[in-house]
Amino acid sequence: MTTTALTAPPAKRRPQSTPPIAETPRTAGHVEHPRTSPLHWHRPLMVLAALMVLSTVACLVGLAVDDHTLTGQPIWMKPLKFSLSIGIYALSWAWLIHQLRRFQRLAWWAGTASAGFLLIEQIIIIGDMIRGTTSHFNTSTPFNAAMWAVMAGSIAVVWIATLFVSALLFKNPGPDRARNLTIRLGSVIAVTGMALGALMTIPTKAQIVAGGSTVGAHTVGLADGGPGVPFFGWSTVGGDLRIPHFIGMHALQTLPILLILLEAGGRRIPRLANVALRSRLVLVAALGYLAMLALLTWQALRGQSIVHPDSETLGASAAILVALAIGVGWSLLDTRTDPALVGGRLGRARTSPITHRSVTQPTLTAPEAAVQRVTPVRRPPRATK
Repeated sequence: MTTTALTAPPAKRRPQSTPPIAETPRTAGHVEHPRTSPLHWHRPLMVLAALMVLSTVACLVGLAVDDHTLTGQPIWMKPLKFSLSIGIYALSWAWLIHQLRRFQRLAWWAGTASAGFLLIEQIIIIGDMIRGTTSHFNTSTPFNAAMWAVMAGSIAVVWIATLFVSALLFKNPGPDRARNLTIRLGSVIAVTGMALGALMTIPTKAQIVAGGSTVGAHTVGLADGGPGVPFFGWSTVGGDLRIPHFIGMHALQTLPILLILLEAGGRRIPRLANVALRSRLVLVAALGYLAMLALLTWQALRGQSIVHPDSETLGASAAILVALAIGVGWSLLDTRTDPALVGGRLGRARTSPITHRSVTQPTLTAPEAAVQRVTPVRRPPRATK
């Protein structure tokens, strides 16, 4: 008679779970945005950007084969410039809206409104170019006046939508303080630059006296047209309000490019790896950018060409440069939160769980850490009676 030994079934192995990553007060509650294709950032704005790429190619072909001019410039130049500008705008704001964690649905509708009305504006610009007439400030016929009214209304809607999304950016802070500051200041300056375009819609004194069919102008002191800066067309004989409008509107691209350069430099220069230092440099750059925008607006309103500055403009420019140099020097010398100068050696920064502020600890080498682990702590002998 044989007996069979009873054996217990093998125990099931529990899957090893990955230990949770410790949260710090700076990263608590922050959810990483999943990586998606750029086509899914904001579909209407990305479609608009794709259309502007096609429009840019068509304009370049037109410049090559068509030598007609309008107001002293190649007739295809204005649609080309607007195609590039609208395309850059669409890409930038599509990415920003995609980064939002709160109020994304409201931002999506604002971006969709911007895409639709920018497309309407570009269609009118290209249509008037094909008809051989100007698009902006043109009220020569009822149809031209209606087209200009539609364009003006479209620009107003785009500005309001951009202002709304810019406000939402302040309600969606990220974990990097320098990046938050760059995006917020860039959007504020961009909205300001867009608003400066309203100065071009004010009729000049000569237009009021003559009572002509053109209401508004981008050149101050002279009629639109005449010699201008290559490609941009900015007047070289009078003031031009398109300059501050363009410079301010594209602060949203200029400041982030500066931050990208600073972050790239942080891989080689340890000081630039500090977020606090990058934040100070971005703040100084944004204030200098805003001062330059005010200077360009003041210069244009005085009817002065950008290529022929007077002594007052040169003096103001020198003052801005000196202020920028002082600001950069202050940023580099202020080492209160710079881990690179703690204890004379590179340190590592952590976040205090009490004050939520950056606290710096010196980084120990391997031998020092080993000694610290094995060296017993010597206590003073107790006093005996």
